[in-house]
Amino acid sequence: MLTKRDLLRSAAMAAFAATTAKSTQVFAQNKAESPSLLEAKDIAEEGFIYGLPLVMNYAVMQEFAVDRNSGQFKAPFNEINNMHQVATPADTAIITPNSDTPYSILWLDLRAEPMVISVPAVEKDRYYSVQFIDGNTYNFGYIGSRATGTEPGSYLVVGPDWKGEKPNGIKQVFSSTTPFVFANFRTQLINAEDMPNVEKVQAGYKAQPLSAFLKQPAPPAAPTIEFVPATTAGIKKNFFLYLDVALQYVPETSRDEAIRAKLARIGIGSGKTFEFKDLSLEHKAEMLAGMKQGDDKINKWLASGNEPINGWNVSSLLGDEAFFNGDWLMRAGAAKAGLYGNDAAEAMYPFTRTDATGEPLDGSKHKYTITFPPGQLPPVHSFWSVTMYDGKSQFLVKNPINRYLINSPMLPGMKKDADGSLTLYIQKDSPGADKEANWLPAPDGTIYLVMRLYWPKTEAPSILPAGKGTWQPPGVKRVS
Repeated sequence: MLTKRDLLRSAAMAAFAATTAKSTQVFAQNKAESPSLLEAKDIAEEGFIYGLPLVMNYAVMQEFAVDRNSGQFKAPFNEINNMHQVATPADTAIITPNSDTPYSILWLDLRAEPMVISVPAVEKDRYYSVQFIDGNTYNFGYIGSRATGTEPGSYLVVGPDWKGEKPNGIKQVFSSTTPFVFANFRTQLINAEDMPNVEKVQAGYKAQPLSAFLKQPAPPAAPTIEFVPATTAGIKKNFFLYLDVALQYVPETSRDEAIRAKLARIGIGSGKTFEFKDLSLEHKAEMLAGMKQGDDKINKWLASGNEPINGWNVSSLLGDEAFFNGDWLMRAGAAKAGLYGNDAAEAMYPFTRTDATGEPLDGSKHKYTITFPPGQLPPVHSFWSVTMYDGKSQFLVKNPINRYLINSPMLPGMKKDADGSLTLYIQKDSPGADKEANWLPAPDGTIYLVMRLYWPKTEAPSILPAGKGTWQPPGVKRVS
């Protein structure tokens, strides 16, 4: 079973391990098309940065919608899978999974015709959203509490080749740059007893082809695709072969034509003059080094791309095509920080691996606290949470009380300090029965904390604009 941890950690280092050992072939006949060793290295570096989100997205699509034996399969294309539970440590398909809002998972195949997404009326005090993400990992539209309100309605999602007018009965049209789209539904769970109410909302979500919505004959079905299985071993050995596969479902645009032309020079994507497998051993060795440099650049960008605020990184990493504007390094960093995250207007994600002094968070060595002063809880229209992840894997942490986060709906059951402030206890062992309501269990090792602010307020105090807002997350303090 593929996990993104394996992909992120091992893709650059282990890529081509098997193929380079076996390959002694030189370039195919057309030597004039062959890049030099240095060119191949540079293309590999740039191509890894450009391609990492595309390969990650393809792998999730393969697990969720194609391979019924993946262990993470949700439903076939164009069918909604309503999950009646939040994420647990067993969910390993996507790093930093959200455990606030039960997901409804829908992968759309828009090749034959557009799809209509219908939503029910949702009570005003329950947050929900439908986030549309294309194969470029661009967030290209939203339905939900913030974006469209809580009234019922139907919305059209169209692929890059669709030409037409908005049909009657459709509130809005969302246009994807790719024929395959991930529609990620989030429905707020107030508390454990609230799940039947969440299920009622989920039952009102509907996906149907446009022809069915209009009660017209369906167009011919799109051709069946034999998707290349996304396996951990395959991606480790052949990252660029997987990119070659993923690019088949990501139409070229003016923004990426330059990097796509470079990738064709090493046998990747359309317009290539030879097969990638025909590269020489020397070229593949240089490309391995280039990939490693690309991965290092992504990590460096993530580590230093933002000014820390009280030890937290407060940034806006995700958005639509115009937001990224061809900045492939930002897009790769965003995918690596948390694939399928929201736009800043929908949710902000302060994250940290360090305490307020910059020392690495480690549950095996220390206990920590986070204290929100009186009147300074995260400013949101909807709700906020602080979620604990294992620092190495970025997955949720197994613990004796099955608590993976603390969020604002839990406030009535939590204890305030004498001055009215709220203190969270971040440690691997219980802080004692009197403090357990405020305990966020930590791993016996490195810690990765993510704060989520759903529908953040824009008026002061606000975390927006990202990194410059009038509200700042309080630092994590070491107490032992």
